[in-house]
Amino acid sequence: MRAYDKIYVGGQWTASESSETIQVFDSITEDVMATIPSGTAGDVAKAAAAAKGAFESWSALPAAERAKYMNRIGDALGGRMDEIASAISRETGMAKTLSNIIQVGLPINSFKQAAAVAESFAYSREIGSSLVVREPIGVVGCITPWNYPLHQIAAKVAFAMAAGCTVVLKPSEVAPIDAFMLTEIIHEVGLPAGVFNMVTGVGPVVGEAIAASPDVDMVSFTGSTRAGRRVAQVGAETVKKVALELGGKSANIICDDLDQAAFGKAVMAGVGKAFLNSGQTCSALTRMLVPKARLAEAETAAALVANGMKVGDPFADGTNLGPLASAAQRERVQGYIQTGIDEGATLVAGGLGAPEGLSTGYFVKPTVFSNVTPEMTIAQEEIFGPVLAILPYDDIDDAVWIANGTVYGLAGAVSSADKDTAISIARRLRTGQVEVNGGAFNPNAPFGGYKQSGVGRELGEYGFEEFLEIKSLQL
Repeated sequence: MRAYDKIYVGGQWTASESSETIQVFDSITEDVMATIPSGTAGDVAKAAAAAKGAFESWSALPAAERAKYMNRIGDALGGRMDEIASAISRETGMAKTLSNIIQVGLPINSFKQAAAVAESFAYSREIGSSLVVREPIGVVGCITPWNYPLHQIAAKVAFAMAAGCTVVLKPSEVAPIDAFMLTEIIHEVGLPAGVFNMVTGVGPVVGEAIAASPDVDMVSFTGSTRAGRRVAQVGAETVKKVALELGGKSANIICDDLDQAAFGKAVMAGVGKAFLNSGQTCSALTRMLVPKARLAEAETAAALVANGMKVGDPFADGTNLGPLASAAQRERVQGYIQTGIDEGATLVAGGLGAPEGLSTGYFVKPTVFSNVTPEMTIAQEEIFGPVLAILPYDDIDDAVWIANGTVYGLAGAVSSADKDTAISIARRLRTGQVEVNGGAFNPNAPFGGYKQSGVGRELGEYGFEEFLEIKSLQL
């Protein structure tokens, strides 16, 4: 067990004002794997003051100099990839092979991409008699979740710092070990004191203090829609910018023009995309929309994938599905499975209880429901576990209506035999990104949502712009 006993403020590891600690649990064994400081509002005040003090000199550095630091951090993350990925697999339950690629590979890309954008970005342009310039917004409070912990940190911290901002980070208390490892790296590369600060703790204390701080100019939050509303409310008191990346209930429309082989392939791929990271993915394709006449065909293919998944230790060869990240999350998902049964959905795979032979660890069965109607709870609410809802539709207009019929709008997918048809359907979806005919995730394209899935965008040039203010110089 690791005992982390300090937060990071003003370029130094320092004791929290509080002597209280938070336990971090291993998702596989349910044992305590670490303890971290339970930070206070006073800790946040010190961190925000340090960030504010460092802002003027950091923002004045040439972009190329800031980029060098980001590249060094990215390189150092690569040097510790196996160690960090192993910690995240224990924290979140993701299969270790995927953790290397996703949980650490994406953060490395974010630091490298932030460096590249910082160097190539056009910070000024002339509009008539005005010179319009973009300048760093100031101190950014970064509040991050547990499902892709380091990726979400990097999506905020790397781009904010590359843009010339200084940061105060509150990582998730469920999966904070990777944040300590990143902080060790930042300290080792010699980032100027105060540019990066980290205060660990719980949302109602540390998160609220960040959102309320008059020294914090912007908050970038990723988490539940409920918590995001609270961050926005608190941030509004000081009229600070608030960027939100929240929940999702993404629809995967599979069109009737696909032949039997292509239809089956699309269904099977869709199950995998619903269950990525044990379903603990905000952009997971958790609603599969299929033609009513082909519902049985979809059920057979989906059940085949779900029943064939190897659930178990994320470090074991061949594991497809690890545990959930916490006992609370396991109970939440079990509750939704029960609700699906109670509301009359057809259970075609999985169901209640732990998978056979897995009584220890936060495991749930990969579960598929069919005959789900749009008003059912499991079709409307984010479950955040390996639970797929299959909804039948009459025609494409009906499919689009169902797809757009939730408060969310984060991601989606369309599969059609004709690419132009798929694109035309994708354009009708009220959502931030749409996968067309299996198009791969692009970590340098903008990521974010419509409606209650959030405000603003992350990653690449669009994510970089979020941390810049616009000023007009009238010449």
